[in-house]
Amino acid sequence: MKPLPLRTSLLVVGLAAALAACHKQEAPQQPPPPEVGVVTAQPQDAPLVQNQVGRLSSYRTADVRARVPGILLRRLYDEGTDVKAGQPLFKIDPQPLKAELDQQLASLASARASAANAKAQADRARSLIGKNYVSRQDLDTAEASERTTAAAVKQSEAAVQAARINLGFTDVVSPIDGRAGQQQVTEGALVGQGDTTLLTQVDQIDKLYVNFSMSVADLDTMRKAAAAGNATLSDNAKSTVTIELPDGSDYTEKGQLDFSSAVVNPQTGTVNLRALLANPDLRLLPGQFVTVKADLGSLHNVFLVPQSAVLRDANSAYVMVVGEGHVKDPQSGEDKTIPSAAVRRPIQADRLVGENWVVTGGLKQGDQIIVQGLPKARENAPVKASPATAAAPSGNPDGKAASQAAAGGKQ
Repeated sequence: MKPLPLRTSLLVVGLAAALAACHKQEAPQQPPPPEVGVVTAQPQDAPLVQNQVGRLSSYRTADVRARVPGILLRRLYDEGTDVKAGQPLFKIDPQPLKAELDQQLASLASARASAANAKAQADRARSLIGKNYVSRQDLDTAEASERTTAAAVKQSEAAVQAARINLGFTDVVSPIDGRAGQQQVTEGALVGQGDTTLLTQVDQIDKLYVNFSMSVADLDTMRKAAAAGNATLSDNAKSTVTIELPDGSDYTEKGQLDFSSAVVNPQTGTVNLRALLANPDLRLLPGQFVTVKADLGSLHNVFLVPQSAVLRDANSAYVMVVGEGHVKDPQSGEDKTIPSAAVRRPIQADRLVGENWVVTGGLKQGDQIIVQGLPKARENAPVKASPATAAAPSGNPDGKAASQAAAGGKQ
């Protein structure tokens, strides 16, 4: 057999090396674990706040009505301005009532004249009875007439007083200090005929009532949680509310809870509550809807977790923490422990405080909660944890409040 040419030999050797390289399998390189930012959970106190929709109402409301019949002559105030108690607001035509007063004064004068004559006759009869110039019956008749005419004087005096009062009602005055509303009846209208016609309304708004309601379940939860706190619903002097304005800011004045209904509304299952709120600059108006933040104490030994770190599924809320993960080896079927892995931790989070969830169960002190890099963290897969930076897990530009919350910082 002839030896192969040198060129052919080199070709065979190269082909054999290429085939060997194709059959050789290299182990794939594992990607590095994803980097995540964590905060360390520390128990702390959180304000016990319940947000409800409330409606403002006047501290006092007075209907200004026509109390006597007559023609409305004019309005004496500017609509929508502040008025004082006793300030005239409307003028009713006084002429018919003045004539009524004059008539009653004339009747009084007549009654007094009759009473004077009857008294004179009675005095004369009493002086002559001892001389037997008049009979006993005549004396009794004279004294009866004296008493009757004296009573008629009293009746006429009362009628005069009533006529004077009615004449005074032609000046319709404000019963309280407050802001007068829109005129309800125009000049020239007949008012007070058969009923007390509403002319306008005066509302005292330098203080306002905030009316809102709370479910019995929330009320019971708050009472239990606030039992160890600094206030309870029964301690109205310490229970305060904060009003959130439509622009999202908080009103500067805090209200104090002054009424809690003892009866549950059977249709809604709620309890009516009311707070008194100062309104010195008259910024708030009756009838306005506001968000009521009822501060009724504190929750103790809870965890504040940024909203972005709390996930939810159909079963519960949960967070991802750094811990020991457990997976099954696909070849041996045995459990395999993975240190520094992303572990799912179910939690109880039913209340928000600011931008953080209040976690009352499921976490323990020292847990490292993943707040950054959550999309890259897979359950029971290794992660590389580092303290969360100031950049925004919760959507804040600085992120400081969110990171400090779970770490036990002050809000």
